[in-house]
Amino acid sequence: MANVAVIGAQWGDEGKGKVVDWLASRADIVVRFQGGHNAGHTLVVGGETYKLSLLPSGVVRGKLGIIGNGVVIDPEALLDEIARVEGQGLAVGPDNLRVAENAPLILPLHAALDKARETARGERKIGTTGRGIGPAYEDKVARRAIRVCDLAEPATLSAKLDELLLHHNTLLAGLGAPVFDKAALLAALLALAPRLLPFAEPVWERLDEARRAGRRILFEGAQAVMLDVDHGTYPFVTSSNTVAATAASGAGVGPGAVGFVLGIAKAYSTRVGAGPFPTELVDATGQMLGDRGREFGTVTGRRRRCGWFDAALVRQAVKVGGIHGLALTKLDVLDGLPELRINTGYRIGDKIFSRLPAAPGAQAAAEPIFETIEGWSGSTRGARSWADLPAQAVKYVRRIEELVEAPVTLLSTSPERDDTILVRDPFEG
Repeated sequence: MANVAVIGAQWGDEGKGKVVDWLASRADIVVRFQGGHNAGHTLVVGGETYKLSLLPSGVVRGKLGIIGNGVVIDPEALLDEIARVEGQGLAVGPDNLRVAENAPLILPLHAALDKARETARGERKIGTTGRGIGPAYEDKVARRAIRVCDLAEPATLSAKLDELLLHHNTLLAGLGAPVFDKAALLAALLALAPRLLPFAEPVWERLDEARRAGRRILFEGAQAVMLDVDHGTYPFVTSSNTVAATAASGAGVGPGAVGFVLGIAKAYSTRVGAGPFPTELVDATGQMLGDRGREFGTVTGRRRRCGWFDAALVRQAVKVGGIHGLALTKLDVLDGLPELRINTGYRIGDKIFSRLPAAPGAQAAAEPIFETIEGWSGSTRGARSWADLPAQAVKYVRRIEELVEAPVTLLSTSPERDDTILVRDPFEG
């Protein structure tokens, strides 16, 4: 049996929630390995809708959830999320949720700095959620982060706050934002400690034991490859590595433990916030895709920009993300369109590129090279086998496979969990 890592193959919001939920029902452990509460997964189970940002999706299925060391954790946001899902009837406690003791914390000063910087950028805003994820990762790399384990040592916590406030209050004051008081922050963290520490442990030990015992582990990624801080459309990216290789370092396992990498992609393209989007549609078709697909961010609430499927971009994500197979979602949104377009490459000036260049100016100037394909008149919604699909819909999926150089191993045809066509079981490798 293989473990499975799930990552987004576009700019996020590809419908990972449903796919992860489907896989989580067959896993023993579900691990979040990067990102923060800027990510969002929506799960619909038994008529109940769960909106998760930090909790691994497996908790909805009664599986052990683990938040790895690669995640930056806002303790208030985590505890609020636990309370919210408990209000929906789920039980979440140290018996079914474990948190890496070496995971960095997001503090209120991180969010304040995030927002102040974004305001200072003016028209050059990146589109950050303002939740402090970037500044928290900066502190981790600068070796001044407060981690979960520090909550157990008041003296360590106090000393670290001195260093942290020296840095952040200087920046906040320079940006004209209010500064933070050490005593208030220290008191708040010490009050949170007895609520958070019961979840903490060296999760790498538990995962090593699980791997040796042959238990199925699902590694759950946030955001997507094209938001990766190294490989995405920089600087319009998130602050962590989103590729599957991060599942190992962000959970504390060896790279061989990651297993099958499943990339999630919509049958069209969407993006939230600023940044290049070569196939974006700013016409009635783009509006229609957004309306049909209910394209609003789970976390941000912002409407997503919509466009045609970008095969060149997904092919790039397949290669740098280590993707073995794709889960294609929201095929039903395209039902009834007389023709569809797929981007196969980019034209920048008089040059043709098969990939999206790294330079921001080139990315902004990239024009899509479209291939037109006939649409279908029948419905794909709710299909559970290839035989249920219109012939032209099958041709569309097959053409995507050819262009992205990866097989479609799972096809989602509605938000309902069971409306799924399984071609290859990721857990079988």
